[in-house]
Amino acid sequence: MTDVNDLIDRALDEDVGSGDVTTHTLVPAEATGRATLTQKAPGVIAGLRVAESVFHRVDPSLRWRSHVVEGVWRDGGLVAEVAGASRSILTAERTALNLLQRLSGVATMAARYVQAVEGTGARILDTRKTTPGMRILEKQAVVVGGGVNHRAGLYDAILIKENHAAMAGGVGEATRRALAAADGRLVEVEAATLDEVREALEAGAPRIMLDNMTTDEMRAAVELTAGRAELEASGGVNLDTVRAIAETGVDFISVGALTHSAPALDISLILNAL
Repeated sequence: MTDVNDLIDRALDEDVGSGDVTTHTLVPAEATGRATLTQKAPGVIAGLRVAESVFHRVDPSLRWRSHVVEGVWRDGGLVAEVAGASRSILTAERTALNLLQRLSGVATMAARYVQAVEGTGARILDTRKTTPGMRILEKQAVVVGGGVNHRAGLYDAILIKENHAAMAGGVGEATRRALAAADGRLVEVEAATLDEVREALEAGAPRIMLDNMTTDEMRAAVELTAGRAELEASGGVNLDTVRAIAETGVDFISVGALTHSAPALDISLILNAL
């Protein structure tokens, strides 16, 4: 949680700076209240612990109570309550909502894609197209929404893309070199053509990314692979196309939109005096 607390502290510093002048001007120091956080649009809630942590970083005496389970699709309604010093609640409000809305938006987007491929056996993967500094939280939100995490970063898996393969002498040679140096890490190689799929298979690639292939090409790759490697579809994926892609028989579908295009889920906070 240390990294998350650092992120929260930076976000609070960005918003609060030298002090919340509006709240300190208008709200008596002794005032107390109870705030309700309400989901205003259909979706999946994620980030409750992060939102709670924001309030507690501002004022450890604030009392937080969640009313929902993360990862459950709901039409809306009460999400949580926070009670205590009114000044503290108002100072923490924007940062807490920014994080909660953002993470719930990611979880909701992931859930939409997971629902779209239900019954096919394909799993929805995230990518590294995350908000700088928020990757750990956004990837957690993807899992809350039913998706699966791809590699966390450049350090924990070897993913041979077009430029890597070109610099290493081709898909086959790049795959062999990567497998020799993998040291237990996943090795995946990008293939843009069926010939490159064959090269990757001959070199022993355990996972192959089918880059911007048509659904007919994907079906051919599934037949060619015959279970010898996992297949991941990438490129041209949206909610209109993902079902047809899943029905080709690929194992995974990676979707950058889970994190780079997820709209925030509408959540409001209303404070009432105690």
